[in-house]
Amino acid sequence: MTIRVLIADDQAMIRTGIAMILAAEDDIEVVGEAVDGVHVVEMAARCRPDVVLMDIRMPRMDGLDALRRLTRPGTVDPPKVVVVTTFDSDEYVYRALHGGACGFVLKDSGATLLIEAIRAAASGAALVSPAITVKLLRRLSSPTPSAAATAELSARELDVVRLVADGMTNAEIASELFISVGTVKTHLGNVQSKLPARNRVEIAMWAWRSGLLGR
Repeated sequence: MTIRVLIADDQAMIRTGIAMILAAEDDIEVVGEAVDGVHVVEMAARCRPDVVLMDIRMPRMDGLDALRRLTRPGTVDPPKVVVVTTFDSDEYVYRALHGGACGFVLKDSGATLLIEAIRAAASGAALVSPAITVKLLRRLSSPTPSAAATAELSARELDVVRLVADGMTNAEIASELFISVGTVKTHLGNVQSKLPARNRVEIAMWAWRSGLLGR
């Protein structure tokens, strides 16, 4: 199944760069480019994308207002929205995720994470840049260790969980543990089924709340 993507950014160079990255993926098709918030709302209605990559600061209507328009209650088959921005302020992150975004990715996160975020959103999951995940989770209340939960995970799975919670990507985890990226994904799949957790954000949140990083 091809994932139809609409890119919304007021900078032509950014739109072109993202489009070139996505053009190399067999399962992703760029169906349009929008130059501001008003334009993306209009194009979403016309192009019916599966996923919208949304910048925050845009003229006429910013990305957060456009996000609310696209995901407002009563909308038939609304697109999944992944916010792609250079700004990682707490206010922007909270407003985006509470406004219905399925991901929040910094523009300097790299092509791999951007593509993962698109695929995660299309499948109904969520992906947030590791750096932002760590920043948010550090603001949680004091951890509550859970020995019973950690006992269900193998030693290697716990290693992977700790590194996810520390903000590492799958490739970085693979390098750190001297295993393949495929093996990392297998471990994460097992962890998700055991906890349970729907995505790496929830895995990281569980790790922080369980006090796992302090062990």
